[in-house]
Amino acid sequence: MKSLIQYINAEVCQQDLVVLKNVTLEIGAGEFVYLLGKVGSGKSTFLKSIYHEVPVTEGKAKVLGYDLTAIKNNQIPYLRRKIGIVFQDFQLLTDRSVNANLEFVLRATGWKEQEAIDEQIQVVLAQVGLRNKGYKRPHQLSGGEQQRVAIARALLNSPEIILADEPTGHLDPETGRDLIELLYGIRLSGTTVIMATHNHGWISQYPGRVMKVENENVIDTFNDYNFEG
Repeated sequence: MKSLIQYINAEVCQQDLVVLKNVTLEIGAGEFVYLLGKVGSGKSTFLKSIYHEVPVTEGKAKVLGYDLTAIKNNQIPYLRRKIGIVFQDFQLLTDRSVNANLEFVLRATGWKEQEAIDEQIQVVLAQVGLRNKGYKRPHQLSGGEQQRVAIARALLNSPEIILADEPTGHLDPETGRDLIELLYGIRLSGTTVIMATHNHGWISQYPGRVMKVENENVIDTFNDYNFEG
């Protein structure tokens, strides 16, 4: 299995406070990883460290070939283009349609050809089951549909990793299950999905690798993985 994320004795800080320390783990292509832990345990901070929103200050950390302890500012956008992020609160632009939300991201990440942009938007909306909803604005969609748009946005640049931070937190159980099923299916294409959640019940329905964030550490409950690269 190809290694995409590797941390060795890493320390992660936020606003000069150590949030996580001695983090050692390796995550490969096509894995579905649950990140469990109490509120305030550091789950979100760990996810943010993967796309260099917060720094790894000690040890080693490599994501998609980038050394997070030595990454240059002009390299960060290229790292982030390979990572899709799904937030709990959707973070959609409310003053424009779904299509315009997605076009905004594509243009911001270097897409220029209108035909290619339109085609990619249709591809990702079809992936999340919203093929005919592109003309609507976020307030015209249900919470579950808005989160599907957020997942579509995360898929725009065909990322190798998707990070989902409590993606079902604002959804009812049935809608949440539909969202987990969607994310679970995405990993079949080889995309790694890392999902922070409180809900331990998903694990029995959608088996995956489990990591627990507690006592300033990320504890990998299963280490029998063979990686390359």
